[in-house]
Amino acid sequence: MKKKFFKFLAKVNRKILPSFTKKGVDLAKASKLQMAIFGYKLWVTKNSLD
Repeated sequence: MKKKFFKFLAKVNRKILPSFTKKGVDLAKASKLQMAIFGYKLWVTKNSLD
């Protein structure tokens, strides 16, 4: 159940949230909001793969 939820959430994130790697954003110079979004997407991806 948990894994299915995170897989669904990962698909929604791909559609809605921006991709910083495609934009070429340097994580060392990213704003706090960009870092929060990046961390959230990383957390969702990690949980969907477990």
